Amino acid sequence: MDLEGKRIVVVGGSRGLGRGLAEAFAVRAAEVTVVARNAAAVQGPGEQPAVTAISADATDVDAAWRIMEQTRPDLVIMNAGAEPPMERIDRIGWEAFTTNWNVDVKAALHWVQAALTLPMTPGGLVVLVSSGAAVQGSPLSGGYAGAKRAQWFIAKYAEGLSAELGLGLRFRVIVPRQMFAGTGVGDTGIAAYAAAAGRTFAEHAATWPDMTPRDFGDMVADLIGRTGLAGAMVYAVRGDTGVTVIE
Repeated sequence: MDLEGKRIVVVGGSRGLGRGLAEAFAVRAAEVTVVARNAAAVQGPGEQPAVTAISADATDVDAAWRIMEQTRPDLVIMNAGAEPPMERIDRIGWEAFTTNWNVDVKAALHWVQAALTLPMTPGGLVVLVSSGAAVQGSPLSGGYAGAKRAQWFIAKYAEGLSAELGLGLRFRVIVPRQMFAGTGVGDTGIAAYAAAAGRTFAEHAATWPDMTPRDFGDMVADLIGRTGLAGAMVYAVRGDTGVTVIE
């Protein structure tokens, strides 16, 4: 997939891994639209590649359909998600436990449905950014791991339906297999697991490979540009091992 000139929508692209993805695609001459609650945060201080920003709640079904119709993207990257409430399983309440189901999964469902029903142009690609928690679990983050695994099933169901209906669309999953310091979800997780292990934040952060959100974005953009994700369904990305196939 030649990324130059491609219309790419990054949902949840104002900070963290989403921002790294948006920047990586923009410097590859793609036409990038970032969807975020705070569009003003997309163009922050410093030199950042130019992107179009739209303020919207990623879980708003009307916004998903409206933006999909407006942009008609070749590629959608679903990175929207909430910072998981961190608490032991015997202490967490139901409202906190379901936080990521009501944000991450809800947003993924609405945008995938819009892609299938509009539908996107044949050859379109939808990528859901999951989490390593979907592989090994995360005992201090309530329903987060289950929510991120549910995104895999949504992608698989959508892929099967696309084939059944002859839509020519692909649905894939990218799994960051590490925590990223300096991001909302990463800092929340690192702090909680550091405290549980009796470590400082810096000590626990150092147990993960050195990788920035922009490094992640470049790795994903290179992977998509090189392969179009035409092979496997689920890919893992990690600073020390690069890209590996999960399934």
